[in-house]
Amino acid sequence: MGNSHSLRNMLSRSLGAGKFSVFWHYWNPIWGYYLGLYIFKPLKLILPKSLSLILTFVVCGFLHDLAIILLNWEFVLLFTPWFLFMGLSVVLSDYAKIDYSKFPWIIRAGINIAIIMGCLFLAYQVRI
Repeated sequence: MGNSHSLRNMLSRSLGAGKFSVFWHYWNPIWGYYLGLYIFKPLKLILPKSLSLILTFVVCGFLHDLAIILLNWEFVLLFTPWFLFMGLSVVLSDYAKIDYSKFPWIIRAGINIAIIMGCLFLAYQVRI
């Protein structure tokens, strides 16, 4: 934080992650900390970890949508389903033990971007 290379380091670490769950570990760590503290941990007390994680993604997506709704004064949900699909991707890829960490950085980045874009494509198909 505050380092002139913080953004570059975050992008390099997250995009170069060898698992999609690790991508999210590095992506926007400050926002992730507060989502973990105020959404994920309380949910995990009453729900299974996987469902808590998916719901945390949904809440995060809705907060993004809420910002857009407040700016445009139009109710449209795109980030909520997008983040739902990304949360499902995290849980399913961990369950399937998908690990591409042995590939070069550029391939890992391409895989992570493809997952994100695939989830966005699905979200566009179901957006409200």
